[in-house]
Amino acid sequence: MTGRVTATVGADTAPPAGIEVHGVHKSFGGRRVLDGVSLTVAPGTVTVVLGRSGSGKSTLLRVLNHLEKPEAGHVSVGGELIGVQRHGGGGRLKELGDKAILAQRSRIGFVFQNFNLFPHLTLLDNVAAAPVATGRLPRTQARARARELLERVGLGDRTGAYPRQLSGGQQQRVAIARALALRPGVILFDEPTSALDPELVGEVLSVIKDLATGGTTLVIVTHEIGFAREVADEVVFLHEGRIVEQGPPARVLDHPAHPRTREFLSKVL
Repeated sequence: MTGRVTATVGADTAPPAGIEVHGVHKSFGGRRVLDGVSLTVAPGTVTVVLGRSGSGKSTLLRVLNHLEKPEAGHVSVGGELIGVQRHGGGGRLKELGDKAILAQRSRIGFVFQNFNLFPHLTLLDNVAAAPVATGRLPRTQARARARELLERVGLGDRTGAYPRQLSGGQQQRVAIARALALRPGVILFDEPTSALDPELVGEVLSVIKDLATGGTTLVIVTHEIGFAREVADEVVFLHEGRIVEQGPPARVLDHPAHPRTREFLSKVL
């Protein structure tokens, strides 16, 4: 692994925010992907979401910051409804405008499977871009913060490099630094190691572990069971768009109650 990852990454976030998911439904092409999902994530905790491919894990993450609009139900982060507002005396929900939704998303970090870095920008400018675009920081301060964050994910010596010059693990560490740049109260990880070669997985998990010990609210979709056992406060198992089991890792991973959870774990452990 190139560079040194410090254990103080979590200090760069806002106070951790809780998440409330209430009866969320979502379908694609007539197929129900989320079927009445309800979930509470306490501030400052780490929730790991497990499930087979197609179980609704990534869709659930994308609903949390309104990248996908639920057909029914709603989500709140830090007590604030995401993507909608109450309208009228009956409590009907009305979609927010694009500008308001973007402002909400800027407070929810998202780390994608495939990095999604800007190929034409240096690492420094990749990390500094969002604080400048949202008006949170002037360019000089945003670049100074980007240098600090890149140092903290072990890439302080590569600030002038471009994404194509990095390994997959290094690119994902830049993506984590970019998610931290806006000081989010929540960070969502959508299978952050799935696109990496096996020898690069550890360096990315190391950075996420540092965040977990720093008190940031994290929701992580992953198949890394050992990692889940180590960092999770709560493990959630999705099957066909429903949460069929949840609880502390010692119970869900070592003594699963639901047959679908047992079947899944028997194939991945």
